[in-house]
Amino acid sequence: MPNIELQYFAQLQDEVGRAHERRHTSAPTAAALYDELRAAYGFALAPACMRVAINAAFAPWEQPLGEGDHVVFIPPVTGG
Repeated sequence: MPNIELQYFAQLQDEVGRAHERRHTSAPTAAALYDELRAAYGFALAPACMRVAINAAFAPWEQPLGEGDHVVFIPPVTGG
């Protein structure tokens, strides 16, 4: 089970209650990891509304995850 570093912004940070965490996961892809987190934290946003970055680069949702990856789920941001 890889150990993944997660970072949260905006609505996701509010729902989790923290900006980052380390997590052991059996999720093979970013999409599967988000599904796991959605079940754990009750995220309201669908993946289609967001982008994912792995190791500081935008990535497809089906990109495989590896030990030590840094994953950021990027929700829509509003502001003026």
